[in-house]
Amino acid sequence: MLRSLTIAIALLCVCSITTAQAPSDPQATPATKALYIKLKTLSKQFTIFGHQDALAYGVGWKGGQGRSDVKSVVKDHPGVYGWDIAHLELDSSREIDGIPFADQRRYIREGYERGGIITLSWHARNPLSGGSAWDTTPGTVASILPGGAKHEIYLSWLDKAAAYINTLKDSKGNLIPILFRPYHELTGNWFWWCGNVCTPDEFKTLWRFTVHYFRDKKQLHQLLYVYNTAGFDKEEIFMERYPGDDVTDLISFDNYQYKTDPSGRQQFIQSMRWQSETISRIAEEKNKIAAIAETGLEAIPDPTWWTGVIWPIVKDLQIAYVLVWRNHGYMEKEKKMHYYAPYRGQASAADFKEFHKNPAILFEKRLKQQLQRP
Repeated sequence: MLRSLTIAIALLCVCSITTAQAPSDPQATPATKALYIKLKTLSKQFTIFGHQDALAYGVGWKGGQGRSDVKSVVKDHPGVYGWDIAHLELDSSREIDGIPFADQRRYIREGYERGGIITLSWHARNPLSGGSAWDTTPGTVASILPGGAKHEIYLSWLDKAAAYINTLKDSKGNLIPILFRPYHELTGNWFWWCGNVCTPDEFKTLWRFTVHYFRDKKQLHQLLYVYNTAGFDKEEIFMERYPGDDVTDLISFDNYQYKTDPSGRQQFIQSMRWQSETISRIAEEKNKIAAIAETGLEAIPDPTWWTGVIWPIVKDLQIAYVLVWRNHGYMEKEKKMHYYAPYRGQASAADFKEFHKNPAILFEKRLKQQLQRP
């Protein structure tokens, strides 16, 4: 009797661990399952550093084999590569920031095969008005739900996205697992899917429809779905539009620092720390993975920003990755520099090197070693 009880308890523990480490898609590809398990495991000890559009361009350059501003400083690439598929819905040959999709596909393959992790966002055009993602025409979300006036257009966009995602393969033809982050910053007020222009139920319906369309209709099983809000000061705000555990794998938020005076710096650290603690706890309760999907300080004037701001935010928390935004360089229209990772000679470059040495922070080389461990 005791032996039978012991076996039953052991089996229950195994089942619990398996459930805790399973992605939301029951048919996820082996590589996608492996990535989910590794991310969940690694987040208990490490935070991976990520950068948007890292391989495509940087401050003062575009294109180039194996190049990135991050590498120019620490001789190592980011561990997470962020990319965007906006304008795919327009049949454009280039995405929203001007990168040819053919080049993006190559960068994704190269980064993945070196050991990096890929995440995709989608600043999709407004399907109701025809405007940009920042066109907040009321009723847009309702218009693309089943029965809505623009539903068929939305389906055609999903078909195009699915076709492209299925071209993202390694050199052996295997599908690359992707952290897919649709409808990002959903609690803001600047995109057509944000909280000021659709109800929580409409948003949840949109999310669930999209996930099931990709899974069931298009048979995409290489995606891990990333729920992403803007900054928040109440847990209820973060969770109000959460679409469900069965269609979510990672939970995350985006938040940027704007005030650079000592008081503003400290307020940012405290706010980000609280938000990071909150999503870490929720992720633990729901058996999900927590991440800071976007952050940064434009042009990084703070010479100790990496060890003095980012590290105190993620230290000792289960934050799988923290990604900073893209290095566009000089913006002619705005007459200012726009970048979020240092380049050689930049004011925070020396501190970034110290950040890179932190044993709890993973860039591409050490991430690859961790991913290869059994």
